[in-house]
Amino acid sequence: MNLRTRLTTYSTIAFGIVFLAASLLIFLAYFSKTQDSIYRALKNTTLLSAIYYLEQDELSQSEHSVIKEEFRAAIQSKNVAVFDEANELSYGSLLDDPILTLEELNIVRTEKSHHFKNKNYFYYGIYYPDNQGDFVVFTRESTTDFIGQMQNLVFILSLVLIGGLAAIYFLSRYISNIAYKPIKNIVKQVNEVNYSNLEHGIEVPKSNDELEELISTYNNLLTRLSETFLIQKNFINYVSHEFKTPLTAISGNLEVFAQKERTPAEYQQVAHDALENIYKIENILSNLLLLSGLKHTERDRGLIRIDELIWDIYEALQEKLIEFKTMIHIDIEVEDFSKLEYKGNETLIHLALYNITENAIKYSNNNPISIKLSVVNNQLQVIVKDQGEGIAEDELAFIKQTFYRGKNVGTIKGSGIGLSLATIIFEQHHIGFDIASDLQQGTVITLTF
Repeated sequence: MNLRTRLTTYSTIAFGIVFLAASLLIFLAYFSKTQDSIYRALKNTTLLSAIYYLEQDELSQSEHSVIKEEFRAAIQSKNVAVFDEANELSYGSLLDDPILTLEELNIVRTEKSHHFKNKNYFYYGIYYPDNQGDFVVFTRESTTDFIGQMQNLVFILSLVLIGGLAAIYFLSRYISNIAYKPIKNIVKQVNEVNYSNLEHGIEVPKSNDELEELISTYNNLLTRLSETFLIQKNFINYVSHEFKTPLTAISGNLEVFAQKERTPAEYQQVAHDALENIYKIENILSNLLLLSGLKHTERDRGLIRIDELIWDIYEALQEKLIEFKTMIHIDIEVEDFSKLEYKGNETLIHLALYNITENAIKYSNNNPISIKLSVVNNQLQVIVKDQGEGIAEDELAFIKQTFYRGKNVGTIKGSGIGLSLATIIFEQHHIGFDIASDLQQGTVITLTF
């Protein structure tokens, strides 16, 4: 059963249950009200009958004529019984009615009035004291009209129920088709999604409801999947390129070296070259393992000094500074040294700062690099600025992705892992990380602790 059919069925069933309950209440209320109305009319008729039969000697001819006309209009004598003190029928033509037993007469004498009904009649009796004696007056009315009214009511309610169910069914089906239309459109779009268009997502309906929220969440999922596929694609390209070069160098050197006897110096040289390539592969693998475990591993954190990390990184990058013929200017504008302290994992933060500083050196175009530490809005801010290649505006959104490298990196060696490692580390430590860049003008990285 599809969603539209379920919606239609549930709506129809719900209407049926509600209408049945309402119909039952209507029927019971009408039944009770009509029955009470009949008893009130019978009471008046019974009293009129008592006056007609028992007050004839006390009323004038004209007054009794009026009562007589009202009596004849209200009830026939065959439906009236007036019993005397000996429970004998004195007036009326209601003879041999098995319902009017001595027990019923005694109830009337005790309670002064009494009413009831059976299958065929409604009965009403009153106790009527008179100068001629104490009487019990009973009148009755056929239940035929009452039963007919109840049957008509049941018939009308049944027709309304059947018509209402049919109307609700078709109306619900029509409404469900309208309501399901955007879902049908979404299903069509989802069926068209594949690995090549994940980043486009599906059109979000402007409905301001749960459906819009669901589609937005689904599109976010597609975006993450798209990023994952891109990472996998870059990973394959990266591994095939980065691993192939050192492995080819190792195998090539060994093949050439094995063709004839070599001097000890040549043995040492080929071993040195092989070790360098192995160390390169090992470093790549270490970064990949670190990247894969960062999001799932809890690491010890302690209070560290950010300025000390900067100076350590400066010392560690001396060879890089010589290689790329540049220099670093470090400017610390912090009066309150407590602002230089931050709680985190020293090794990870050191690695992240090292990576972004190394990138600044590699892409500086031999121009000086500046690192500035200051306090902004009561928070430590570290700005790493270079005046090198810069990053194109359309690439800034992807630069933090694993294995992504800009189009203008040229022959500068890199793996595309360092910046993504730094991004994850800064996110884990709640450190703000912002990159601003312009081509051929340089890059500014702002960290907020």
